[in-house]
Amino acid sequence: MVANTVSLQELQTARLREKLSRELGTAICGFLNEPHVIEIMLNPDGTLWVERLGEGIELVEQHFSATRAEGLIGTVAAHYRTTVTRENPIIECELPIDGSRFEAMIPPIVSAPCFTIRRKASRIFALADYVEAKIMTEAQAEVIKQAVVDKKNILVVGGTGTGKTTLTNAIIDYMAETVPEDRLVIIEDTAEIQCRSPNKVILRADSNVDMLRLLKATMRLRPDRILVGEVRGGEALSLLKAWNTGHAGGVATVHANDAKSGLTRIEALVAETSSTPMPSVIAEAINIIVFIAKTKDGRRVKEILRVKGFTTKGYDLELIE
Repeated sequence: MVANTVSLQELQTARLREKLSRELGTAICGFLNEPHVIEIMLNPDGTLWVERLGEGIELVEQHFSATRAEGLIGTVAAHYRTTVTRENPIIECELPIDGSRFEAMIPPIVSAPCFTIRRKASRIFALADYVEAKIMTEAQAEVIKQAVVDKKNILVVGGTGTGKTTLTNAIIDYMAETVPEDRLVIIEDTAEIQCRSPNKVILRADSNVDMLRLLKATMRLRPDRILVGEVRGGEALSLLKAWNTGHAGGVATVHANDAKSGLTRIEALVAETSSTPMPSVIAEAINIIVFIAKTKDGRRVKEILRVKGFTTKGYDLELIE
């Protein structure tokens, strides 16, 4: 009976993959298998765009039909036993075919169906790859490497789609290479972080268990380093406290438009759970800020700051690179 059930599941999975592959088309399936592709984007006007590591966004198709896009979105929604309708026009999930992050919208909030696929990395881009692709300089890479070795807490800052998670993966990869004995606890809400460390626990937040609760549970897992995919809410304060109480050497990402604004953003997130301003706690917990941005030539690490403390004049910051 069990064998038959498994066979049925395998058959259903194969049919789903076949249907999705047909709806995605040869071009998109090819991009999903291309190691340097980061993002695949369909606009409401039917244009399809692709971004690769170290490069700008490229137009690859001009006439992706709305009917085909709507069919694809419906297939993905059906896999998760939901529907995308005028009343519920957004779906955010993982693409069943490979686990890539899938965000899609239909009218009336857009003029025609559109989606963005954040491709799940098939391999981890190392810091050396960033230097080779001229996303960061050799000196910047050395600063980050030294911060890992010295167990400094690193905040990766950038806007939407700047590659914060991909850069975080590169930093974590260096941890796995240099301190494989460290126990890493990783918290995220989407399966994007890649880690080849032999001693790791990966926790996933969902609608029932949020990141704040996971952070509190993390303290009982005996972590050496605590890594957070993206800090979005009141869990910021718990993370700062963890980093300040014997769990140094972590990495987290946050949305902001420059390195210094990353600290301001953390302040705002802390304020969601505390009415007391905590800039001194922030300055003590966060040691290095790495700011990555999109430019006309692709992604670039624009600056790295060292947080030296907090004074009456504000944050004491040093531009390293």
